[in-house]
Amino acid sequence: MNTDHIYIIAEAGVNHNGDVDVAIQLIDKAAEAGADAVKFQMFDADELTGEDAPLAEYQKHSGQTSQREMLHALTLTEDDFTKLSNYTKQKEIDFIVTPFDTNSAQFLASLNVPAIKIPSGEITHLSFLEKVATLGIPVILSTGTCNLEEVDDAVQIFKAAGIDLSILHCTSSYPAPYDQINLRVMDTLSKKFGVPVGLSDHSEGITVPIAAAALGAKIIEKHFTLDRTMDGPDHKASLEPHELTAMIEGIRQAESALGSSEKVIQPAEANTASVARRSTVAVQDIAAGEKLSTENTALKRPGTGIPPKEYESVMQKTAQENIAAGTPITHDMLT
Repeated sequence: MNTDHIYIIAEAGVNHNGDVDVAIQLIDKAAEAGADAVKFQMFDADELTGEDAPLAEYQKHSGQTSQREMLHALTLTEDDFTKLSNYTKQKEIDFIVTPFDTNSAQFLASLNVPAIKIPSGEITHLSFLEKVATLGIPVILSTGTCNLEEVDDAVQIFKAAGIDLSILHCTSSYPAPYDQINLRVMDTLSKKFGVPVGLSDHSEGITVPIAAAALGAKIIEKHFTLDRTMDGPDHKASLEPHELTAMIEGIRQAESALGSSEKVIQPAEANTASVARRSTVAVQDIAAGEKLSTENTALKRPGTGIPPKEYESVMQKTAQENIAAGTPITHDMLT
């Protein structure tokens, strides 16, 4: 994972609808948009859910009647994931996957993925986290539906194993209401755990991810789809490709704007400073040998002469050359 800049994960998730060719199209769009990584989800539907596990409200867009039925329709095979992993290498974009069970995690380790994402729903599944920690792969931990104590329980497992860990603040609602996103939690997590912190965002639009970048997020993840009108649980709360591109451009601009904490005149301001500031200017013709006074000088634009804070100190100094009215006066004109 490249941490030289904000690491942006385009979350394809299950928006391939179980079709590996659609997944390849999603990789193309993520790469074109400038994302650092594209992320999918890997699960065993029968291991993950009970036979009659109900759908969450947002999952009812899938058209299925139970979670198990929905997940079977969204499953990709190990061969599919191998194909996608190889394709991301061609497109020069990182391939990250969220496993929901140990077998999936172990398979992903065999693909040498750069990181494993722990989903919010598994953060209290501590025995699973312990098995993931044994793989030695960097982990990105999502924290939706969690309180701070639950996050701490998970973090300690990975810290004890010496795992390279990042944490994503998350509000697991699809879409997430703006007044329940609480971006300031990122600072809480950063101070408490001392690891890179970012945002897994489920809000509508691109405002929140850009705000997260301005607040110092190190990783930003956002769902995207080829078409929001497609059937499936996550399409409606996902960005379309042109929106993903706009989000990434906005994040990069916000990141650039953070700049330095040092307050100095910037190169882009130099011209403005020279014309907008006042400085010592001759308001009458001043002959060589004549002393400066408040009658023959004043503080006016442009700002290329002696600055206002030095104005009093140069009064009574002598012009060593003729100075025409309207000329900014500089030190080398005086004795």
